[in-house]
Amino acid sequence: MDQQKSGSTAIVVGVGGGLGWHLVKRFAASGMAVAMAARNEDKLNRLLSADPQEKVRPYACDVADRSSVERLFEAVARDLGSPDLVVFNAGAFTPGSILEIDPVEFERCWRVGCFGGFLVGRLAARAMVQKGAGTILFTGATASLRGSARFANLAVPKFGIRALAQSMARELGPEGIHVGHVIIDGQIQSERYRELAAELGPDAMLSPDAIAEAFYQLHIQQRSAWTFELDLRPWVERF
Repeated sequence: MDQQKSGSTAIVVGVGGGLGWHLVKRFAASGMAVAMAARNEDKLNRLLSADPQEKVRPYACDVADRSSVERLFEAVARDLGSPDLVVFNAGAFTPGSILEIDPVEFERCWRVGCFGGFLVGRLAARAMVQKGAGTILFTGATASLRGSARFANLAVPKFGIRALAQSMARELGPEGIHVGHVIIDGQIQSERYRELAAELGPDAMLSPDAIAEAFYQLHIQQRSAWTFELDLRPWVERF
């Protein structure tokens, strides 16, 4: 257990079976009480049933809905305490040509991936400004820097969340709040890509545990040397 952060509270918004779950487990291993949030609370309960984690609680939250996000923060403050670390890891993406993208689907991806980050970041900042400390981290992607063909539904919200993080970091840093943006530049290992990972060889995909460790290290950085943007990629990835 990392005694330095034992007794504090983390919120991970956007938890499925991938990176979000590994973030939850890493923060819990440090001794933090962890709230994990997603639209489908049943999925969260299944994750906990398969791999019980002490001091982890599931919460249902639709990040695109202001009232739902407000209820999440109210419930976490009541159950676990004011957050010391908040990670926005939510997103939605459907690939498609700009000639064919349904405007409704485009708006949905933006609302989940960008507007939701604003709602979460805003409430995290309000909670942390009161105590003059805290960490707010946003999960980015290759699409945060480069809009590829057929990826407008992903690139637009990812560009937006990066801009949000930049503005927040410049405003909130002097208030004692560390805001960071982590670019995941490559494919994350998962059961879905097990065969591909075996074909590519060791460490050709990002380890979700290694990514989670990088997030945690950002949280415990000494404030005289804070990182705003960290990009992570496998050693074989071209960039």
